[in-house]
Amino acid sequence: MGKLRAVLELPVELYRNRQLIIKLSKNDFKTRYAGSYLGIIWAFIQPIVTILVYWFVFEKGLKAGGVLSKEGIEVTFVLWLSAGMIPWFFFSEALNNATNALLEYSYLVKKVVFKISILPIIKIISALFVHVFFIAFLLILCACYGYYPDLYTLQVIYYSFCMFIFVLALSYATSAVVIFFRDLSQIINIVLQIGMWITPIMWQVSIISEESQKFFKLNPMYYIVDGYRQALFYKEWFWEHPWMTLYYWILTAVIFIFGTIVFKRLKPHFADVL
Repeated sequence: MGKLRAVLELPVELYRNRQLIIKLSKNDFKTRYAGSYLGIIWAFIQPIVTILVYWFVFEKGLKAGGVLSKEGIEVTFVLWLSAGMIPWFFFSEALNNATNALLEYSYLVKKVVFKISILPIIKIISALFVHVFFIAFLLILCACYGYYPDLYTLQVIYYSFCMFIFVLALSYATSAVVIFFRDLSQIINIVLQIGMWITPIMWQVSIISEESQKFFKLNPMYYIVDGYRQALFYKEWFWEHPWMTLYYWILTAVIFIFGTIVFKRLKPHFADVL
């Protein structure tokens, strides 16, 4: 019962402090690039430059043409690439920032009355502001190529929500552990670098055998990246893939429960270590 109470307490704390969370998230976003000449513009420059580099290397350098789906639908490579890179940018930035949230806001962690459980979600919402911009950018880019928004496009909201909950679940474990094991930040960076390549972002999962596909589809970010492309190009509903959807939410729930228990167990010792 104690573990169940700990799991249920966290969502309640987040809901009760929702106004403070939004306020601190906006402040975090505004102050992240304070002091630089271009300010928050830097939050948008790096992802755009990354997409342009990969687009130039693969489409212009390696002569990658349009990408075909299993239904024979061809999608311009730059659109297909962007639909995979944009959710990955949000995931990697949100996870990195949320992992280090308690370290960055150590002065708040030491305050007895402050609800430190809201710190990871502040970083995730801060990253979400940039993600919303890139979703709008992606929709405009798709429209330029003739892919206009429709009912299927609304699923981008669903898949963004999926990713938000998943990274929140992960971050409660990582943000707690990193206080006692600082090397975790570097390990996460390495895992994210590898993860970008084992997630079919710049390559199609259909080029490998069906047995190998099953392994790669265990990666929860496959569900997200493929979901964005289904919503924008292939026009499929998420409930048309019930087993993938069920697997994703069960995995997310397990990680959330585990992360919450770890966070609550280590919480009394945060102030001592910091």
